Amino acid sequence: MFQLLQAINTAQQKEIADSIAVKEARITEVLTNSTPAEIVQLLVNKAIEFGLKVLAALVIYFIGAWLIRKIKKLVARGFEKKGSEPTLVSFVNSFVSIMLWVVLILIMVSTLGINTTSLAALLAAGGVAIGMALSGTLQNFAGGIMLLVFKPFKVGDYIEAQGYAGFVESMNIVSTKIRTIDNRLVTIPHGTLANGNIDNYSAKDLRRVDKMVSVEYGSDVEEVKSLILEILDSHPKTLDSTTPGAGDPMVRLRELGGSSIDFVVRVWTKASDYWEVYYDITEAIYKKLPEKGISFPFQQFDVHIKN
Repeated sequence: MFQLLQAINTAQQKEIADSIAVKEARITEVLTNSTPAEIVQLLVNKAIEFGLKVLAALVIYFIGAWLIRKIKKLVARGFEKKGSEPTLVSFVNSFVSIMLWVVLILIMVSTLGINTTSLAALLAAGGVAIGMALSGTLQNFAGGIMLLVFKPFKVGDYIEAQGYAGFVESMNIVSTKIRTIDNRLVTIPHGTLANGNIDNYSAKDLRRVDKMVSVEYGSDVEEVKSLILEILDSHPKTLDSTTPGAGDPMVRLRELGGSSIDFVVRVWTKASDYWEVYYDITEAIYKKLPEKGISFPFQQFDVHIKN
């Protein structure tokens, strides 16, 4: 591969050298056979010609940039009419934007009179080397395609991946941006994201709140269960088996710990209400159980002294 690139590069250098030699011969011929006035007139004509090319390139740039913005809006609008996911819209828009800018730059270069054939060959040769150097970027691009096909999340979902948790803000061709709860913007490359675990908390409409409640030994088990169930049933945002996909609230004695008896508490709610229900239930249990004479234990151990 390296030898192929070296051969292509050598051929390009030879072509450029030959072109420069031809131009030098022409310039020498003009200077030899022309008067100073003719040379000045020729330089003025060439300057005007080049200036017109630069002006045309600038006009093409501004018109092209305007068209690219319009095309991106049309693409986004077309996807929205079809009800496509924002993730797909963001990915395609990013890809289309890059491709259109490459085409615009090539048109501008051609307008300036630069030989685009040689430039394209040089870009093709360099593209192989760049592709090898940017293998990580290509991996991220491939990972983006995989995420787009399998759709483990979409824009707006709350996910946890690569040690970060937050709402998906946007997705481009090589990375996904998530906004954490404390308002940090984290960018995760698609290569690692597609090959790692993704926990999507927004994938389902319902979630189950699981808690452990520990009380001291000697507490009435049935009374503890009754009080906690009363708290669960009284919360306006908890659900029961009458809601499809949910189950009835549950409180069961799970184990006998070293310093406490431990109850497992489970109740269903909407995914959007999860944290509100979690914190409300925790606070209500802390307040209500001591009112009924049920105490929470401190960690303790027995010491036996032998003579």
